[in-house]
Amino acid sequence: MATKKITQRAGFKTGEYIVYPAHGVGLIQSIEEQEVAGLSLELFVISFEQDKLTLRVPVAKIKSVGMRKLAEPDAVAKALETVAGRARVKRTMWSRRAQEYEAKINSGDLNAISEVVRDLYRSEDQPEQSYSERQLFEQAMDRMSREIAAVNKVTLTEAVKLITKSLNKSPRRVAKSDEADAEEAAA
Repeated sequence: MATKKITQRAGFKTGEYIVYPAHGVGLIQSIEEQEVAGLSLELFVISFEQDKLTLRVPVAKIKSVGMRKLAEPDAVAKALETVAGRARVKRTMWSRRAQEYEAKINSGDLNAISEVVRDLYRSEDQPEQSYSERQLFEQAMDRMSREIAAVNKVTLTEAVKLITKSLNKSPRRVAKSDEADAEEAAA
């Protein structure tokens, strides 16, 4: 199994952060040529620190798996605007909504992930989430914050704070806190 080092292929290069839909933000460690079952394959070697995972993706498969470059800063701004919008929760069965949320998270699309974060976010004064809601919210929040951290070159904690700040700008959440302030002032 001989390997040959390459530094750039199909618009991606080593040392670059990318988004792999099923795992989130990863770093291209190298691009190798390996012989597998008598065939020569070029592979991206991608590491995902958060999952302690190394993935080898054939160059020919990057389009079909949905691998993409990190979002542009204007796409990050749009995602933060989405998060600050009004939550849209359909009145369908939870199992159907959960499938839709899972599909959005695994799409790798930053805006779709931000919709999941927006729709599943609960502030302290709102009712408790179910276990599965919380799991999906945390998964979406993790994917979104990792991409924002990589794009803005900030820490994961700073990215989470940025998202939370946008979440708290939501019209519904602002209105509730204003109502509480008005009730306190009246008392």
